[in-house]
Amino acid sequence: MNTVSTLSDRALARALLAPRSVALFGASDDAGKTAGRPLKFLRAAGYEGKIYPVNPNRRTVQGETAYQSLAELPEVPEHVFILTPTDTVLNAVRECARLGVKVVTILASGFSESGPDGAAREQALRELSRTTGVRVLGPSSLGVINPKAGLVLTANAAFAEPELPLGKVFVASHSGSMIGALVSRGKARGVGFAGLVSVGGEADLCVGEICAATLDDPGIEGYLLFLESLRHGDKLRAFALEAARRGKPVIAYKLGRSAAAAEMAATHTGALAGEDDIADAFLKDLGIARVGVLEALLETFPLARRIPLETDGAPPRQRVGVVTTTGGGAAMVVDQLGIRDVVVEPASQATLARLEAAGIAVSPGRVLDLTLAGTNYGVMKGALDIMFDAPEFDVVLAVVGSSARFQPQLAVKPIIDSATSRKPLAAMLVPDAPQALAALTEAGVPCFRSPEACADAIASVFARRAPGAQPAAGVAPAASATPLSEAQAYAILDEIGVPHAPAVTLPLEGPAGQLPFDFPVVAKVCSAEIPHKTEVGGVVLGIQDQAQLDAALASLRHNLAERAPGKPCDEVLVQPMTRGLTEVLIGYRVDPEAGPIVMLAAGGIWAEVARDRSIRLAPVSVETAREMITDVKALKTVSGLRGKQRGDLDALARAVSALSQLAAKPDLRIAEAEVNPLMVLPEGQGVLAVDALVLKW
Repeated sequence: MNTVSTLSDRALARALLAPRSVALFGASDDAGKTAGRPLKFLRAAGYEGKIYPVNPNRRTVQGETAYQSLAELPEVPEHVFILTPTDTVLNAVRECARLGVKVVTILASGFSESGPDGAAREQALRELSRTTGVRVLGPSSLGVINPKAGLVLTANAAFAEPELPLGKVFVASHSGSMIGALVSRGKARGVGFAGLVSVGGEADLCVGEICAATLDDPGIEGYLLFLESLRHGDKLRAFALEAARRGKPVIAYKLGRSAAAAEMAATHTGALAGEDDIADAFLKDLGIARVGVLEALLETFPLARRIPLETDGAPPRQRVGVVTTTGGGAAMVVDQLGIRDVVVEPASQATLARLEAAGIAVSPGRVLDLTLAGTNYGVMKGALDIMFDAPEFDVVLAVVGSSARFQPQLAVKPIIDSATSRKPLAAMLVPDAPQALAALTEAGVPCFRSPEACADAIASVFARRAPGAQPAAGVAPAASATPLSEAQAYAILDEIGVPHAPAVTLPLEGPAGQLPFDFPVVAKVCSAEIPHKTEVGGVVLGIQDQAQLDAALASLRHNLAERAPGKPCDEVLVQPMTRGLTEVLIGYRVDPEAGPIVMLAAGGIWAEVARDRSIRLAPVSVETAREMITDVKALKTVSGLRGKQRGDLDALARAVSALSQLAAKPDLRIAEAEVNPLMVLPEGQGVLAVDALVLKW
């Protein structure tokens, strides 16, 4: 059966978030039960659309007429919330599809997360959606909330909360309970939402597709995502690119930072990168601010709106100036920023002179400490105005002490009055000062109640990167890939412009013959069937002359017969021994969700022990590759530091960029490519690959 065309973004957004009619399949008469809550919440929220409770065992539900089946309804509802147990779901969805329902939300769990039987149910659900066109939210979805439309279509008990505040941020969460947590936390802070969706298991509708369908809504100015994993990366990528183009910030909290690296059978690249590290690069390279503190998920959006992505190629402006009335409070923020590699910029002499001329006394140091004298409207406002004019600051952070709680007019009011400042402004209040925080929030000033959330928000906004070139269409992972021989791998490197050491192939059976380069050399077995040569004794180093080369061939024949019997190998690859100032690993692979990535890592033992590496979505420019080089700490040893010899880092940047261009060449059908090691030679002498492994599908 052919795939049925699906709803347009606008039609999907309406059926999902503003349906004109809703059916509650399996609605309970008990408003306190999970299946009874949606009807209660919809009525309490003033939803004006038609609501149809469906319960074959009752004539009324919570005092309203109940229908025996979906087929008995007086109209086809646009949205059906299935509240019945797992074993009833597929038949209910089939009936919805038969009737022409646009969107179905499934509360029940017990699908792919529950084992083979559940996975089979989920596959059947996915196939139903694909072949009929009915869009499915879930399974394991607690529902959908759109305060503007009065739609509180959820079984989440947290939505018993009355008078939900409206806001300009849309939430999509894998976790249903998290949307309730955000609502309660947001209400306490005076933060409202434009909509919230519990995405659940993503059998059909996913985070990226749902958010993309809302991009045309002028009432939505940004997005908060709670991600349990990276799924449906292509849809998330498409949404993030369009959100970045429209200037709508996206903030994400993703679980999985502590997950062990994914072990890849063929190359080190996957194991060194790790699933979460790839997801981290994916989010940041698409302009998404990834926070690591839950509290910051709510608090980062106003800051991201004030610090837009630099899409014009200009270097990011990331210098933070701190002004405070409490030295200890500011020190906590500075410390947390430092942990996240964000440096607080001290005031210049010119700025200090301007403060002195204005009669504002400060204690010199990393921050502008106004001391208790700063607990004064004129002093704080004057200091802020001077900092907004100071060229050394890109972002101004005001840290206020005890007065924020009982006398906000002294040091908080001047911050509120600076809400439309020329430069981004944020505030951190040291005491528990909910009224002051609410006033700052209402004024649109990014504000924080803990140094950890404050620093996390600033660092996450700084860490996001404007989306660059995207991979070519057709670059997608295949079910399996096969390795090439090293000689064939060098042919691929030649095609994309990654330099490698000279190499010749000789018959494994010998004789060796004359080489086109001088000794000493290395000899390696050369076979697509033996990607890991050292494991079978397939490498002989330091061969000094022709006699040793003949002996090396004999040794390789013996090792293969003993350790890899039956593996086909007819050739040996010979290269001159090469030494550089240092060695690195550069790798490329197509991740199933994130798509093509490129990695630069310290070579040798440090590659696996220290996990000293940098990851980006591929392809990357030479300039981005230079940024990756600065991320790898081991490469500081060849950066000319303290008079040490400088390596050819420009050639390294070109090699990293060249390898990443595999993402722009789908015709080559490369699944993975790794150069390990790549020798970094002295400045002006380039880089040389001395081993390569390429997998092709």
